[in-house]
Amino acid sequence: MHNFFRKIAQKVSNFVGTSYAFMIALVIIVAWLISGPIYDYSDTWQLVINTGTTIVTFLMVFLIQNTQNRETRALHIKLDELILAQNKAKNSVMAAQNLEDEKLDKMEERYMKLANK
Repeated sequence: MHNFFRKIAQKVSNFVGTSYAFMIALVIIVAWLISGPIYDYSDTWQLVINTGTTIVTFLMVFLIQNTQNRETRALHIKLDELILAQNKAKNSVMAAQNLEDEKLDKMEERYMKLANK
């Protein structure tokens, strides 16, 4: 089930970032606007677009978050590999994403000072 969701999330996430997806959304909205006078701008007419956009938004939050989480994990793995490949690198930095905010702030401040030298 997890692998199935990952594949679907990746495909949907890739598709919704295309111009085709934007054009489909635009066509739906234009069709909805054009149908307004036909349905006399009724409450049901408004409810259709509100319900549709709410459902799509709700589902997209989970799909985008899943994709972003996977990409972040992959990025951390790649960075960990680069850190391990460097002789002078501090391996303790590899687990920085697990530190408390205060420790991250201190670490960031230290590296900013080093970068400004």
